[in-house]
Amino acid sequence: MTIKITTPTFQDGEPIPRKYTGEGDDVSPPLEWSEVPENTKELVLICDDPDAPTADPWVHWVIYKIPADAKGLPEGVPRKPRLSQPQGALQGKNSWPHDNIGYRGPMPPPGHGTHHYYFKLYAVEAKLAVEPGMEKKAILQEIEDHVIAEGQLLGTYKR
Repeated sequence: MTIKITTPTFQDGEPIPRKYTGEGDDVSPPLEWSEVPENTKELVLICDDPDAPTADPWVHWVIYKIPADAKGLPEGVPRKPRLSQPQGALQGKNSWPHDNIGYRGPMPPPGHGTHHYYFKLYAVEAKLAVEPGMEKKAILQEIEDHVIAEGQLLGTYKR
């Protein structure tokens, strides 16, 4: 199944506004989703950049244990491991060496061309027994056999 994920701030495949980048306010964009399967227990969102000049995609956001009935995320989700909104959601580590919990916006190397930022949403049919601060690879291992639907929103950015 496919989840529909959108944002009122940019169209799928279009540039991410500067406000949501490391050159702007570096706040998370508001996200909305629909068509989540009925038997979903939790949602997981990961944003990464496979164009980064690193061995693995550069991770911009890992947020999980999002309640199944959540319809999206507000703009500017706080960079805290445990969130009160959406209630019970946890955030993991991004790829930055410091300030690495929560969303960090696009900031590709100057002159490195257009980078692609994939906001991937996973519907999970199990309650995850996890702690805050997990890395992308670890959370993907936790949900591996429990994903029942996915959605994706693509944004671009270049400096």
